[in-house]
Amino acid sequence: LPGLGKPVVLTGSQLSLTDPRSDGREHLVTSILLAGTTRIAEVCIYFAQRLLRGNRAQKVHNDRFAAFDSGNFPALAHAGTVIDVRQALVMEPGRGLAQVELPRRPEVAALRIFPGIQARIIDKVVEAPLEGLVLETYGAGNAPARDTGLLDALERATQRGVVIVNCSQCHGGRVRQGLYQTSSALARVGVVSGHDMTPEAALTKLYCLLASGLDAATVRMQMEQDLAGELTVPRR
Repeated sequence: LPGLGKPVVLTGSQLSLTDPRSDGREHLVTSILLAGTTRIAEVCIYFAQRLLRGNRAQKVHNDRFAAFDSGNFPALAHAGTVIDVRQALVMEPGRGLAQVELPRRPEVAALRIFPGIQARIIDKVVEAPLEGLVLETYGAGNAPARDTGLLDALERATQRGVVIVNCSQCHGGRVRQGLYQTSSALARVGVVSGHDMTPEAALTKLYCLLASGLDAATVRMQMEQDLAGELTVPRR
């Protein structure tokens, strides 16, 4: 939400409000307090006494009360007997109307790398009209490099104008495309680094950039820039 000047807090519960042990009551009350009394002009998730930056959060468990986590960025606030806001982490409020204009609906997808994946699968996934792909890789951004056919398939896609973004399957840590030979090979065929973005944030960002009408070269550049607190720009 560009230009956002007020808090937007998403919440929910692991147990229904009708359940005697529901976590929903506290979530609802605290979310209202956070939205109404703080100057956190971000889209956030409040769950299990923590306020997380929305574009840094992932759901990590389906039956524990601490269902959401943020592997690469600290919580913006903790709610105990008092609500402790870490103001130094909060983004500056915007002055716009928080409107999102997406004049077109691009085709994007995500593909999780797995042992034995074949080049023909990638060729099939990136067929037209696909415009953007989030590639979920191992560890610090690695993919099988001995299979030259796999790299060739990715290079054919990038040369056709498909924007391919390298994101790690791990909940924490960052993609380092120059750290290992396998990740460097991805960079050489035109795959851009997703740094420490979650795959969910990368896919949403990729969609929004393409939907705004930007060309592929500009989208590739902006995917590696911090636009809304979704990634940490590496130090040079």
